[in-house]
Amino acid sequence: MNDRAAALSAAPPGPAQDAAGPSTQRNHFPPSAEPSLAVGVIGNCAFSAVVDARARVVWCCLPRFDGDPVFNALLDPGPDASDWAIELEDCVRSEQHYEHNTAVLRTRLYDSAGQAIEVTDFAPRFFARSRYFRPLTLVRRVRPIAGAPRIRVCLRPRFQWGALAPTLTRGSNHIRYVGPEFTLRLNTDAPVAHILSREAFVVAREYNFLLGADETLTDGIADTARHFEQETIAYWRTWSKRLHIPYEWQEAVIRAAITLKLSLYEDTGAIVAAMTTSIPEAPGSQRNWDYRYCWLRDAFFVVRALNSLSEVGTMEDYLRWLTNVVVGSHGEHIQPLYGIGLERQLPESFVDGLPGYRGMGPVRVGNQAQEHFQHDVYGNIVLGAAQAFHDHRLLRPGTRADFIHLEAVGEQAIRVYGTPDAGMWELRTRARVHTSSALMSWAACDRLAKIAVALELPDRADYWRGHADRMREEILTKSWSEERQAFAESFGGNELDASVLLMVEVGLIDARDPRFVSTVDAMEKTLCDGPYMRRYEAADDFGKPETAFNICTFWRIDALAKIGRKQEAREIFETMLAARNPLGLLSEDTHPVTGEMWGNFPQTYSMVGIINAAVRLSAPWDAAV
Repeated sequence: MNDRAAALSAAPPGPAQDAAGPSTQRNHFPPSAEPSLAVGVIGNCAFSAVVDARARVVWCCLPRFDGDPVFNALLDPGPDASDWAIELEDCVRSEQHYEHNTAVLRTRLYDSAGQAIEVTDFAPRFFARSRYFRPLTLVRRVRPIAGAPRIRVCLRPRFQWGALAPTLTRGSNHIRYVGPEFTLRLNTDAPVAHILSREAFVVAREYNFLLGADETLTDGIADTARHFEQETIAYWRTWSKRLHIPYEWQEAVIRAAITLKLSLYEDTGAIVAAMTTSIPEAPGSQRNWDYRYCWLRDAFFVVRALNSLSEVGTMEDYLRWLTNVVVGSHGEHIQPLYGIGLERQLPESFVDGLPGYRGMGPVRVGNQAQEHFQHDVYGNIVLGAAQAFHDHRLLRPGTRADFIHLEAVGEQAIRVYGTPDAGMWELRTRARVHTSSALMSWAACDRLAKIAVALELPDRADYWRGHADRMREEILTKSWSEERQAFAESFGGNELDASVLLMVEVGLIDARDPRFVSTVDAMEKTLCDGPYMRRYEAADDFGKPETAFNICTFWRIDALAKIGRKQEAREIFETMLAARNPLGLLSEDTHPVTGEMWGNFPQTYSMVGIINAAVRLSAPWDAAV
């Protein structure tokens, strides 16, 4: 018997094992929904959880974003999945929404007789004792809203990527799930016996469940849950109220902003690219990656989007993490990504015991891209830090000492400029002088020149401006393809790549320049499937991409708006808003034919695109008020 089978034999009976039991003959609980990205995310900047449309927790890594998934049903659709389901007997439909302007999720389940319950899910976050209180605690509150419905609570955490069932101990109002590295404790005012046996019971009143660290609560279970909910709602509503949002598409922007905030690992300041691993970019494509780490490129775009809404707190947290990366590099090579605790080694491996999303493995842990040379990283560092030297609102603005560290990054950008790398799409078997990488070396020098002006260092401003001007002229010359009448993906190349659209985003070229307008036209003919845009036209390690990459579609929207085709940009933006899941969230990719979401979830790049497009396209406030 292997370890997984042995662990299963020790586990309490689950639905699959109940099948032959007499209780199943009396109870009528529908089977679990198939894995889907029609899900919600809750979190508190310490951890997150994914909840499906029937209030089933299908993904949650502890003790942090890149930790062990104690609930893994998103990647294991079979009977061995670990999840936390609150099942309504004879359930026929469900409704789900976020509490207005918060990260508190409410799911309503209705049975065939019209009886119903409401499940409230959240991770506590609020200010207390001179700090943000963000415990590793998942709170679930269940209340009847019609009739006297019956529920079944199936709480099945597992450890070591699903290979190990916990040892259970119990008390009068708690259950402990003991693993090899940490223990989870459920404090509840629901009948412990019913939870352990997974027996159905009538919901005649509100029940509360708090799953977290193995600690005794200082107050009553119901009082604690109620207090946590009230304070968490108040926190998020206050946070949302302070955003400077565009007049149009406000709900979409606020939801995107909250989702980006949830991607912050506040302990260190890192920002994860997504909260999941191994959701394939396209069905059966093998393009399955682990995104639960901090890419300097993605983090810059998150910071930039939130800054545009006047939410600079995330930038301040991120700069703590970024400063440690920069200082720790000693002016040498910087990786494109690191672990959220600054880990440099993220070896890529496979989890053989998990079948993968809808059975489409492999399931990867770690990311080989940490070994890559991606030369755009230096520009992303300087761009991510630049506002700190100009924004007087910050508690800790950029200093001359910080500038000295950034200059070391700039020198590295000069050294690598014009040399081959893996590029921003992390190609594993092909190196070229990518236009996007050269562009970011230019951006590093350009922003350093501007920072030097702000710090009243004219000699350094001249130095960096000289390098920036030299690079700009070379990029515009060497990346231009006369044959394609477009800026190509590499120096001297002819293939098209959506990342070239960033030339306008970072200010290398004016959007009305005929060469850029021609580039947009060429990309629309080659990379677009209707409103959607793929990353590049050339085949990569896995062939030609099948799905559209959402951030590229948003880059196109931005480019169209800037070159004067604003109505077209608005129409494509509305298409992307319609592509979101029912809770307003996006993954990495959209299938241009089926409209289905693919890729890791929720993807910060995609949520950034929603904010950027709305800010760019919205009518002004004074048009209405």
